[in-house]
Amino acid sequence: MSFYITTPIYYVNDIPHIGHAYTTVVADVLARYHRLFEEKTYFLTGTDEHGQKVQQAAQKRDKSPQQHVDELVVRFQTAWKSLDISEDQFIRTTMPFHKKAVQDSLQELFDKGEIYIQEYEGLYCVSEEVFYTEKDLINGKTPLGNDVQAVKEKNYFFKMSKYQQRLIDYIHAHPNFIAPEFRKNEVLGFLKQPLEDLCISRPKARLSWGIELPFDNDYVTYVWFDALINYASAVGYKQPDKANLFKEFWPSAIHLIGKDILTTHAVYWTTMLMGLEISLPKQIFAHGWWLMEGSQKMSKSLGNVVNPLDLKDVVGVDGLRYFLARDIYLGNDAQFSQELVINRINAELANNFGNLLSRSTNLVDKYFAGKVPTSESRLPGSKELKNAALQTAEKVKTDIEKMSPNTAIGHVVDLLNQANKYLEDTAPWKRAKDSLEDAGESLYHALEVLRIVSTLLSPVMPTKCSDVLKRIGWNKPAVFKDCKTWGLLSNSDHVTKGDPLFPRIDIKTL
Repeated sequence: MSFYITTPIYYVNDIPHIGHAYTTVVADVLARYHRLFEEKTYFLTGTDEHGQKVQQAAQKRDKSPQQHVDELVVRFQTAWKSLDISEDQFIRTTMPFHKKAVQDSLQELFDKGEIYIQEYEGLYCVSEEVFYTEKDLINGKTPLGNDVQAVKEKNYFFKMSKYQQRLIDYIHAHPNFIAPEFRKNEVLGFLKQPLEDLCISRPKARLSWGIELPFDNDYVTYVWFDALINYASAVGYKQPDKANLFKEFWPSAIHLIGKDILTTHAVYWTTMLMGLEISLPKQIFAHGWWLMEGSQKMSKSLGNVVNPLDLKDVVGVDGLRYFLARDIYLGNDAQFSQELVINRINAELANNFGNLLSRSTNLVDKYFAGKVPTSESRLPGSKELKNAALQTAEKVKTDIEKMSPNTAIGHVVDLLNQANKYLEDTAPWKRAKDSLEDAGESLYHALEVLRIVSTLLSPVMPTKCSDVLKRIGWNKPAVFKDCKTWGLLSNSDHVTKGDPLFPRIDIKTL
């Protein structure tokens, strides 16, 4: 079985913010889980580097567009490295193999008669790089609140309207193709109106920074046509030497995107694929937005954009990754604030996960000279904790496969809650005075839960979980099947106490 997940490719002009980080971290967490499940996995992210906005920004900086994007792309590459993102490929739309795939796709559609030229008059939004009609506007602006300008010119069009009914039929026949369900209904609602053909070119007289049309060198291709092809070109589409890569991963493709670009992916991209006679991706999953105080969407114009690297310095890389994967049901909007991040980390990581580790390792060091104690399951609650631990792995896997990482993590939190209560009930610090054997049983069960928990949370917090496994004497790689077996820690394993895993953060001191 294979798993292929993509983020959107981000506009290279942007500064990475918490919205970008959210999509990328969640995609990374999902990719890491599928690797943990021993599935062949491919994870793609990257940058969108063509278009009028890029050309204008380069001119303002007195740089060539290529110099401009070469300098700005580093911001994303550095941010993702800092957040421990494990992408298999970082694609840039200025890469030669991608340009060739776009031109070959355009030529194929042109040769099939799927592309034609005609004069067009419309309202163009430079910031969104999208044409609108009067009926689309709200108070003279785009639905996103941006300005438009009147444009009249000859352009090339893709016969998108030809595929409207076929797309509707496909969505009905594949109920999980667009997720969540309410996003699918939005797309079907959009498709109730007549679908117009898609303008897929821009004259070089207005825009020179783009991929040239192979059949007319006076034009470059529309940035969205160029950008969307990346999902296929990255895994070998139109590259004969990588045909096996495309064959292996494309059928399992899942596009994780923000809800604001759902139409371009669910309508533009799907009809392009139909025209090219390529099977559609397995799923398009549109997530919600992080909302700031007053339920405002994060935006540069409002000045409320959060830099994820600033937040990382407060809560740590793994703490930030945990919050982003844990705190929102994938698909919904959610409130965001530094206080919410810190409260989540204090409650579930410092007081729960970290507390279990600290108490267990300190007591093993004190009463068992740092050696994993031997154990039976005789104490009240021991068998129940063992059974709960062994059931958690499949619960996690089921929810990850449903694209629900927050509920998957919730199962692990439930197990940690049960383990901490068990430790309180069995009180090994008291039992050690009368029965080291009973104290050992209690601590062994806590250590085994820590082994399973650290393996199951390793895709979310790779560094911290690796540290926990080493502290409890488990020096083997984190393997999913080991989470279904109890009793793998042995008396020869050495436990090491250490600093708090997640020191409590006092928001008043920040």
